[in-house]
Amino acid sequence: MLRVLVTVLSVVMIVGFIVLIALFVIRFKVTQPPLPDEIILPQGAKATAFTRGDGWYAIVTDDQQILIFDSTSEALIKTVPIY
Repeated sequence: MLRVLVTVLSVVMIVGFIVLIALFVIRFKVTQPPLPDEIILPQGAKATAFTRGDGWYAIVTDDQQILIFDSTSEALIKTVPIY
């Protein structure tokens, strides 16, 4: 009886692990919007961080500013100073 229970538990754990891996693969296959080939920053600014949202992306610069760009036109929408 114990041998059957251990075998069943092993099979359930293996199947669960395979399902978990499959879910990760399916979730990460979601296509992301393409990134721009080149981002033009203001004179002397260097990027330190990047993030994107729905229809926009933002660059944090080393001179303590957040530059928010439109993802379709790649135009600078807003500059937010960091205090």
